Order: sequence, then C-alpha cells, then structure tokens
Amino acid sequence: MSEPDMPEQLLTGGCQCGAARYEISASPLRLFACHCRECQKQSASAFGMSLVVQRAAVTLTKGETRTWSRKADSGRTVNCVFCVACGTRLWHAKDGFDYISIKGGSLDVPLDFSDAIHCWTASMLPGMAIPPAARQFPREPA
Repeated sequence: MSEPDMPEQLLTGGCQCGAARYEISASPLRLFACHCRECQKQSASAFGMSLVVQRAAVTLTKGETRTWSRKADSGRTVNCVFCVACGTRLWHAKDGFDYISIKGGSLDVPLDFSDAIHCWTASMLPGMAIPPAARQFPREPA
C-alpha cells in the first residue's frame, strides 16, 4: 500500500479540550476510513478515520491519557487511548503490532482524504458515497 500524500512537516494533534497533545515524528503509512459498527459508535458518525503510523513515532507531549480495551472482531485486543479531561479518542493500538491508528480528526491540520482506503464497507451506512477510484474492502484488509 502506498504512503498517504502528507506534508513533510512534523504532524501534531490533540484532544478537543487541548489538555492532551501529541507529535508524530515519522511519515504515516496509510489512511483508512473504517465503516465497521465499532468505528461508527466510537466516532458517533458514519465512519472512523485512522492514520496509521509507527508506534515509536508518536510522543505524548502534554497531558494525560487513559486506555480502554476491547476485543475486535478479529479476536485481537484493541487499546483505545483517550484524554482523561474530555474523553476525546486520540488513537488505537492493537496488542502485538508496532503501529497505531491516530484518529484523523484529532490532527491539527486536516488530512487530504481523497486517497483514503475504505474498509468494512459491508457495514457502510446507506447513502454513503465512496469515490469510484478509492480502494475498498468489505471487511478488514489483510
């Protein structure tokens, strides 16, 4: 999979209230729009947006986070990291993987979403339109 078209500058982000902040020191690997029911619930929207980056490239620079863990459909544990002050979800980390999924809406500079990979389209909400050229997967891509 190709790397998203991202700026060369350091990526930064944080929670809605500003208490928790982070930096990403390496180029992102992928950008996903996930249409699974869990992402719909987590985002309170039609899909979840996840920017996949190396775990070692993310540094919490301010504030405190907590983790809530749940089992994914794959059976793996997903650790959901959020701000303790406002509850904004910042990233997800799966046990045993060296990458994490930054929640795209928490970045300071909005992402160019035109090349996002759409997954779990089998549970996409009716009426959603995916660009015809976008890569799509009915479930989780391998």
